[in-house]
Amino acid sequence: MTLAELNILPRYRAEEEFLKCCGSVAWARAMARRRPFASFERLLQAASEIWWRLDETDWKEAFSSHPQIGQRIPAAHASAQSHSWSAQEQSGAARASSGVASALEEANREYLAKFGYIFIVCASGKGAEQMLAILQERLANPPQREIRIAAEEQDQITRVRLKKLFPL
Repeated sequence: MTLAELNILPRYRAEEEFLKCCGSVAWARAMARRRPFASFERLLQAASEIWWRLDETDWKEAFSSHPQIGQRIPAAHASAQSHSWSAQEQSGAARASSGVASALEEANREYLAKFGYIFIVCASGKGAEQMLAILQERLANPPQREIRIAAEEQDQITRVRLKKLFPL
């Protein structure tokens, strides 16, 4: 898809395309309303501006569209494209040793119990051990700090996926 094609899609179709990149319905709707985009840079700028205007409920909705790090089962409401991208982004976790995979599973459970949402990290280019170290480090964060870090990671993930949706 090109940016020009996105700009002329019916709103509901544009929302579907944006939901592939970020699982927040409010974000996807706002992005569809913001069209037309004059350039890809403007699209990226709008993506972040809109993201940071959302509330924690919208952020958590976006988080819930991802599988947990190391988990192969997609979120029930994630698109096939989103699932495919998650698998690519988390390929480092897929190659984890059984010990690291077990540690990731346990740390994921601990994170979910502490914060009430899954651990979010921009996994592209990271190995399983690195993601486990990040997860364990972030478990020490207070909830208000952690939600901001998770939101920053989601913003990065969204930008990566927008680049995949609109290859230059």
